[in-house]
Amino acid sequence: MQIQITSPVTDLLKQHGYHYQVIEIPLSEDKKTIRSLEELLAAQGLQPHSVVRSVVFKGENSGFSLLAVAGGGRADWALLRSHLNERKCRMAEYDEVHEATGYVVGAVPPIALPEDLRVLVDNSVEQYEKVVIGSGVLGYALAVKSADLLALLADKVKGDFVKATE
Repeated sequence: MQIQITSPVTDLLKQHGYHYQVIEIPLSEDKKTIRSLEELLAAQGLQPHSVVRSVVFKGENSGFSLLAVAGGGRADWALLRSHLNERKCRMAEYDEVHEATGYVVGAVPPIALPEDLRVLVDNSVEQYEKVVIGSGVLGYALAVKSADLLALLADKVKGDFVKATE
């Protein structure tokens, strides 16, 4: 039986006619998502590193931004500060994530976000045919074609925002 969920993310995907697969992510007893997401994805035939993480951070003057990044790369703070013309940037705190995005930590998508939230898209998202994104509902993620996700992010700034792997 296919799982059905409804959120602003699924509504946006349906509105554009994009297909998606709902992936249930078991929550631990303290209502946090499991840490072995890669194993879960591999068991469902998806690439373990195809998760697009939505990293929310705050610039000293520019306010909140979200970086959509796939794979295991880590945000390059020097690149982000330079791009935003900021002296300081920091990760958003737990409560600030909801304030900035409207979603709880563990469910934040890179789409269906407030209009005033700056979204940066790392080029790593293009490396996968299918990617896994936050669904907007804790305990569930969505697998979508990266081309569909990138089409929804077409007006966002794209670039290399992660540290080069060695």
